[in-house]
Amino acid sequence: MNMLASILEEINEVVSKVDEQSLADAAADIVREKRIFVVGEGRSGLMAKGFAMRLMHLGYEVYVVGETITPAIKENDVVVAVSGSGKSANVVSDAKKAKEKGARVLAFTSNLESDLAGSADLTVLVPGTVRGDQGGNRKSIQLLSSLFDQSVHIVLDGLCLYLSRRDGVSNETATGKHW
Repeated sequence: MNMLASILEEINEVVSKVDEQSLADAAADIVREKRIFVVGEGRSGLMAKGFAMRLMHLGYEVYVVGETITPAIKENDVVVAVSGSGKSANVVSDAKKAKEKGARVLAFTSNLESDLAGSADLTVLVPGTVRGDQGGNRKSIQLLSSLFDQSVHIVLDGLCLYLSRRDGVSNETATGKHW
């Protein structure tokens, strides 16, 4: 068994099921006039932080929820919430708090029936296997939520590519913002 080839096949299968219109819809909310906040837990949180970093390279005002320099959320801000299960307690809580403050919530999850999806204004379905999936629901040779995390990373990078093209941000311009 070629494990790396199998992993790539799994990722390709998941990413091929993502509705590109949902990414275009998400991009419509991510504009320079709005502050963008990202939130996630564990490895999904790391994928969210990677997305925040790339948004910064593209010239957006972006914050990671929970960091010491993150300001309070307010009306018209945008929250990008990443949780494979859609049940991560802090992510769901932060999404609900953002909604109460009048922010728009974009959820990236594998579970359309989750609390996170239910509280989001827009949900992008990334149907990768997550921790807790068992039996027929487990469609990955990988551990825990690796398939979701890998796939959501690619999906968020695809969203950044869309934004860079829409906004006319070149690789050279983004490189100039890189540490």
